[in-house]
Amino acid sequence: MSRDGPTTRDDRREDLQRLLGHRPIVLIGMMGAGKTTVGRRLAARLGRHFVDSDEEVEKAAGMTIEDIFRAHGEADFRAGEVKVIARLLKDQNIVLGTGGGAFINPETRALVKEAAISVWIKADFELLFQRVSRRSNRPLLKTANPRETLQKLIEVRYPVYAEADVTIVSRDVPQDQVASEVIDAVLAHLSNETPNG
Repeated sequence: MSRDGPTTRDDRREDLQRLLGHRPIVLIGMMGAGKTTVGRRLAARLGRHFVDSDEEVEKAAGMTIEDIFRAHGEADFRAGEVKVIARLLKDQNIVLGTGGGAFINPETRALVKEAAISVWIKADFELLFQRVSRRSNRPLLKTANPRETLQKLIEVRYPVYAEADVTIVSRDVPQDQVASEVIDAVLAHLSNETPNG
């Protein structure tokens, strides 16, 4: 319902806020998909607070994710991650960016499905590899063949990510554009939700 013809960005924001209520928007996807950058822009657009679950896990543990992996292993990291995400999902009006493996955990996935709207930011292999190659802080890719490791992670994770409420394809475009697409897609998803009986 726009005041002056075409729907404006403000109209979309208001409609989305009304349909969302206080539910968090949770961004899922592979490392390098753009969850943090898109999440920050999305939160700014919606007047919400952006939270990165990896940063929160690091704060709670008092060490970096790399150090947690090295000292305690992936299983310990995932156990801490579930607790942190369960706590964060109680916060209102947030956009939550999650680590690449978070949604793969059945417990975390159930928590997200119950409390939030999940958005999979899907990117193709070459774009992901190009992005993750620029950074050395990816413990899961510290292998003899990072390309092959990334490909295997994609094969395992994409079918699970597909359970997200909404899927957005990330391309090599400004992340502001991706944030706009997330708003449109979540708005469309929520407009089609049937009210509980």
